[in-house]
Amino acid sequence: MLPLLPLTAQDSIEARGFWQRYAKSVRRVPAMSRYDSLEARQEAKLIRLEYDVDFTSYFDNREYNSQYQIPQTIFSFRLSPEIGMRILDRAGGKHRLMAGVRYTQPLGGDWRDARVIPTAYYHYSNYGVNLQLGAVPYEHRILSMPDWLLYDSIAYSHPNIQGALISYQDKRGYIEMMCDWRGSQRSDRREAFRVLIDGQYQYKWFFVGGLAHLNHTAMSGDTALSHYESLYDDLNLGAHIGFDLTQYTPLDSLAVKAGYILGYARDRGRNRLFTPQGFLLEVYANWWFLGLKNTLYIGDNLQPLRQSDNLGTPIGALMCQGDPFYQARLYNRTDLFVYFYRSSFVNCYFSYNMHYQGGRLQSQQQLIVRFNLNGLRQEKRGTMLRGLFDK
Repeated sequence: MLPLLPLTAQDSIEARGFWQRYAKSVRRVPAMSRYDSLEARQEAKLIRLEYDVDFTSYFDNREYNSQYQIPQTIFSFRLSPEIGMRILDRAGGKHRLMAGVRYTQPLGGDWRDARVIPTAYYHYSNYGVNLQLGAVPYEHRILSMPDWLLYDSIAYSHPNIQGALISYQDKRGYIEMMCDWRGSQRSDRREAFRVLIDGQYQYKWFFVGGLAHLNHTAMSGDTALSHYESLYDDLNLGAHIGFDLTQYTPLDSLAVKAGYILGYARDRGRNRLFTPQGFLLEVYANWWFLGLKNTLYIGDNLQPLRQSDNLGTPIGALMCQGDPFYQARLYNRTDLFVYFYRSSFVNCYFSYNMHYQGGRLQSQQQLIVRFNLNGLRQEKRGTMLRGLFDK
């Protein structure tokens, strides 16, 4: 299901709008004559240089005791510079062509542990429509993907949507489609992709929405393995209703959401079929610098293919991209978080997450900071920078 919206006057879908980068500098052309100056000014309005720098540092300590998870600590930073140009057309549309890198460095490691991923995308926007093609940062999604579809470990290591991101948004809600080509076929790599369509409509204090998600993993390019490899499909349909109760309380945000998930998972090579289903109940509350988010899941194993055979080993996260805790029939997660600093260009928070599963209460501590240079342009509008996982 979609993460709960922090629906406040300051941070609602309507106020926040699409998470879109803005220009930082205007090209300046010296005037040589009256006509040259006029032409230069017009050209400067139509074409201008854009750049951005995004920095994220995350400390994630997991004290787990579960058959689904392992205890570990993830401590890294990611630096993401971009540069490109923006062009205005006569119809008012904005065309942006951006390129950069996503440099991730595990702390405690060295250069050999670093990972550099290219970013390059075309972005068209006009009247609420946004079309982005290429290697697009996940931060450009209107909302982060829910935990049961995107595990936080994968969110750290897979920062770009590789394919397309298309959306439409207005004050009533949004609809968004993402195609992420997770793996191109190679002798040592399987072909894999996922498609997600999600949306939400809001009327006053009531909202309703849903999603359709397809995840597919095919074979590698090694023909010698074709008799041993299998094809996997994982289809999920979800619907939710919710209530934004913020205006009736002294809190900055208070929302409740209930949803239902229906799955269809298939191992084609072994002719195995699973149809899991489950119920989600989510509560989100925020007051000043304190926040709480609770998610309760009751139902079947949402990742039945995770233990499927992959040449003698489980296919695991290669196919199942969601949080492994959603293999449990009963799972509850409570996040208690506090903002150390929150503005239009910096978001720094600490989150203490409690996971109840299998009769055990386990904990996770996250300290996450995000800095975005283009957020400075939002300062006068009162828009707060989104942290990782929409906190």
